[in-house]
Amino acid sequence: MDWHGLLQAGLIQLRLSPADFWALTPAELQIMLGLEHRIAPMGRDRLDALASAFPDVSEDPSDG
Repeated sequence: MDWHGLLQAGLIQLRLSPADFWALTPAELQIMLGLEHRIAPMGRDRLDALASAFPDVSEDPSDG
């Protein structure tokens, strides 16, 4: 992610406060910047790859 570019767009172009910027979801930021049609939604294959790379693992033995 181009966090520098996104921060510039959010704080300078959209004039958001830092708290408002960080409270946004990526989808909300895309819509506010007019990018919602330029970025393809995540497909099932990419979601499965991310889930494999970053599994939900609990370190609490009582979680099962």
